[in-house]
Amino acid sequence: MLIGLQNVTFEFGARVIVEDATWHINPGERIGLIGYNGTGKSTLFKVLVGEYTPSKGSVEKGRETTIGYLHQDLLSFDTNDSILEVALSAFEKVKSIEKEIEEITAQLETDSSDELLLLYSEKLHDLEIAGGYEIEYKTEEVLHGLGFSDKDIKRPYKEFSGGWRMRVLLAKMILQQPDVLLLDEPTNHLDLPSIEWLERYLLFYKGSVVIVSHDKFFLNRMVNKIVELYQQELHIYSGNYEFYEQEKAVRVELQQKAYENQQDYIRQQEKFVERFKAKASKAAAAQSIVKRLDKIERIEQTEIERPNIKINFRIDKQPGKIISELKNVSKNFGEIEILNNASIEINRGDKIALVGANGKGKSTVLRIVSGTENVTGERVAGHNVDESFYAQHQLEALNVNNTILEEMQLCGSNKTDLELRSLLGCFLFSGDDADKKIRVLSGGEKARVALAKVIAGKSNFLLLDEPTNHLDMHSVELLAEALSKYEGSYLLVSHDRYFISMAANKIWEIEDGIIKEFKGTYAEWTQWKEREANNLKLQGAKAKVDNEKQQTTNVKIDKQETRNTNTEKQETRNEFSKELQKLKRTFEKLEGDIANLNTKKATIEDDLGNPDNYADRTKFVALETSYNTVKAALATANKQYEELFEKIMELEG
Repeated sequence: MLIGLQNVTFEFGARVIVEDATWHINPGERIGLIGYNGTGKSTLFKVLVGEYTPSKGSVEKGRETTIGYLHQDLLSFDTNDSILEVALSAFEKVKSIEKEIEEITAQLETDSSDELLLLYSEKLHDLEIAGGYEIEYKTEEVLHGLGFSDKDIKRPYKEFSGGWRMRVLLAKMILQQPDVLLLDEPTNHLDLPSIEWLERYLLFYKGSVVIVSHDKFFLNRMVNKIVELYQQELHIYSGNYEFYEQEKAVRVELQQKAYENQQDYIRQQEKFVERFKAKASKAAAAQSIVKRLDKIERIEQTEIERPNIKINFRIDKQPGKIISELKNVSKNFGEIEILNNASIEINRGDKIALVGANGKGKSTVLRIVSGTENVTGERVAGHNVDESFYAQHQLEALNVNNTILEEMQLCGSNKTDLELRSLLGCFLFSGDDADKKIRVLSGGEKARVALAKVIAGKSNFLLLDEPTNHLDMHSVELLAEALSKYEGSYLLVSHDRYFISMAANKIWEIEDGIIKEFKGTYAEWTQWKEREANNLKLQGAKAKVDNEKQQTTNVKIDKQETRNTNTEKQETRNEFSKELQKLKRTFEKLEGDIANLNTKKATIEDDLGNPDNYADRTKFVALETSYNTVKAALATANKQYEELFEKIMELEG
């Protein structure tokens, strides 16, 4: 065990977060910590790292265990250092050795004694052992994976927004390679390419990883265990999120049957007591049954308690066929080009997801469509279009001195206070909650207020910029379901792949200054992208083969042309013969290499078929890596074999 909770009870004021909970985090585990918003997932992380002390029980931690904890509060950090320097600060040991080497180098200018030279040599060796010559390459690789360009990594950290700063701190934490990584919503500030990179990286991370995330796709690919915080208890499931959903449904069904059976038994026993308690001959038996019923451990009914946001979009009027149109629109921020003479239109009924890497201008395109961004070109609004814009900046635009109800009164819905309170109840603000000040709300609560304002407006066209940030998975599902039934049109930006797959019937992607439209779902778009990528590879391979064939043809043409004289003819034959013999020798060697690789592959397959090797994760990962390496080498060798065979046949022909 690296770290864990032992019979822990933690109370936040009068509210119990968890009661008598035991949970151990072991080496090699990738865990998803889930629960509805407000249940205390982030609080539980703070208990694990010692920021909060449990009222009962203990937090157990190995003496040598190191922990990395990524959370929103880290954003208070600021510096003039470049983001490369901030990320490099992960390597404290290497930096310390480098400083010592600098000091020794300065001393060597005046003192070249054997002792100092030996110390200098030892420190260089220490630097090599600590990986000091690779840290900059590793750091740049991680920063590039998280979406930073070569120019970005030299820029000062303080120039970046909160989302990009969080990426730098995530990079630093990954590079520190702690035994346990605690990641609180790590995908909130990542675009799709960066999420996919993080998935690949963490899958082979040597330490243990615990993730709080509302991204179903991310959890399904990442975790091998789910810990659910539900009704002040921790429920543990061995599997990914999809397994958890299936297993929980089975558990609930079994518990419900057990509850119903127990209730039937209790009713029968109570009937017996009621019928015979007055009879002297049966009174003792009746009394015994009463005592037994008092002692019985009651099974609770399994009705799942979860906060349901009742989202119901309404529209006041129907718009024309075209909702919005961009004609020859261009937009630049200095040297950064967003759009270049781009044209596209949104039609009634379109439910569009705008996807792609951060920095491509997705939020800018939303503002262009809404008419709040100056552009070159023309933006044409459709007839009878009533739009509403939801974005992160609107959370910041909420007046912190207003109550939730006062903020809702500003949305122009013409609803009465009673109607607004009813709507807020749908968004989990019941009773006196509507009178809370905005300033005391969490990020998720502010997001729900801003969403409620959008919905109350009865717009027929929505612009939604990352609407799922700060929502739990259940709320994301409900929002996606409501949008699928929404009679209006919308353009949304989101990095949540599950949400996009549920909510969109068209995909937009910004590429080379234009907006490319795909008419279909997210799943169909990803399949199309894969086919396109494979086609490009095939075209490249075909072009290479065609080029080689052309070169071979040229050799044959040259051979024909040189038959003018006997001397030239003989020289050509000699050249030709040498080339053919060389190819045949290479061909024979390749046959031997392929035979060896096939033998090696069969041996590894036998090892992979041995269940004992799965007990040791390090051994299994090494075997799997070796197997993939041999497969790749065999594929390359077979391809070379076929190409050589074709060349030999052509030359002999």
